[in-house]
Amino acid sequence: MGKIIAIANQKGGVGKTTSAINLAASLAVLEKRTLLVDADPQANSTSGLGLNPKDVTQGIYECMVDGVNPKDAIVKNDLKFLDVLPSHIDLVGAEVEMVNIERREEKMRDALGIVRDEYDFIIIDCSPSLGLITINALTAADSVIIPVQCEYFALEGLGKLLNTIKIIQTRLNPKLEIEGILLTLYDARTSLGNQVVEEVRTHFLKMTFNTIIPRNVKLSESPSFGLPVIVHDAESKGAISYLNLAHEVLDKNGMSK
Repeated sequence: MGKIIAIANQKGGVGKTTSAINLAASLAVLEKRTLLVDADPQANSTSGLGLNPKDVTQGIYECMVDGVNPKDAIVKNDLKFLDVLPSHIDLVGAEVEMVNIERREEKMRDALGIVRDEYDFIIIDCSPSLGLITINALTAADSVIIPVQCEYFALEGLGKLLNTIKIIQTRLNPKLEIEGILLTLYDARTSLGNQVVEEVRTHFLKMTFNTIIPRNVKLSESPSFGLPVIVHDAESKGAISYLNLAHEVLDKNGMSK
């Protein structure tokens, strides 16, 4: 069975989508069958892999709300081992439409259960909120990666997210684990960046990945080409960092070659 990893933080601008796209692509480059699920109504993971969200007629929204088989919604990527379950703006309405549905927190788990056996990893890009879609993602997931930017307000909201994860572990998904805290947007030239790294590692040493994702021009520009950074520029610091992260995830799950 494939491992489902949600990438979540209710704080925006922490590198969630960048991490989802590039971790998924790096796992695919390492020949792990990977599905990237875009569970954010902004559909940035969808467009970041070269798909136009306006052209998406079936995505994760239809799988959750209308019971569409995800096999009919999944789109192949140019990377041999990478598939995408896209999103579009209608996902915004899913939270309202699902309010009165029975087992509303488990709709994503039900949908992904249909295709889970076909992948080694399923990576879910969550929206920057703790709404019903994110709760669905955390209920469906085996573990969660929490991106934290190396900036002044880094730890703000982290406690709230960890509390939400505890509630989900208690009520909806007792198997949910924290895969790790991922430090992102790191600038080695600033003392603040180094200070945040030190602070996060002091508080969450065992939970923090060794890999740190730097601020990188190639990482920032690759979505405008509809490409993961490893395809856009495989030798960039950003590409190497996400490949290192993929290796770390494989090591942690006993899947290294």
